[in-house]
Amino acid sequence: MMRDVVAAAALLFAAAIGVARAEPDLGNWSVGGGDNGQITASLHASNKLITGGGALGYSPVLTLACRPDGEPRWSEWLQLNDAVSASRKITISVIVDGGGKTDESWSVGPRGRTLVRDGDDGIRRLASANRLTLSWRFGLLSGRGEADFELAGLSEAIGQIAASCKTDPP
Repeated sequence: MMRDVVAAAALLFAAAIGVARAEPDLGNWSVGGGDNGQITASLHASNKLITGGGALGYSPVLTLACRPDGEPRWSEWLQLNDAVSASRKITISVIVDGGGKTDESWSVGPRGRTLVRDGDDGIRRLASANRLTLSWRFGLLSGRGEADFELAGLSEAIGQIAASCKTDPP
């Protein structure tokens, strides 16, 4: 009887390992659907920003998205709890894997709490990266924000988005 229980447990364990290996390792990325049928992958920053009131902290969220139909097909955005004071465009400093800083122009979304960059070149720059740091000014007198992202599982997340979007990865 005990041998049967051990054998059954071994089979269940082997089956569980087989299922675990079949799933791609997305790290901390969560893949899902967004507005207008977009396929998205989101990741919380590894650091926290203090809200305007100073009482609570939050982690900004980086989201990569693909639109199955429409242009631009690929985009990325940064979701914040505190609004930036810019109304149309904002400059974000980007550091990939501790390399040199590059300044990029991102659009400011509704209520200034979403910063958006369209195009696959931004996602392509991250495809083999391990770490991403984004920094920006909240306003003239409001100081700077910075978000650090550990990108483990990114290539698998991009692959899953591209497959769901029925397109090639950038």
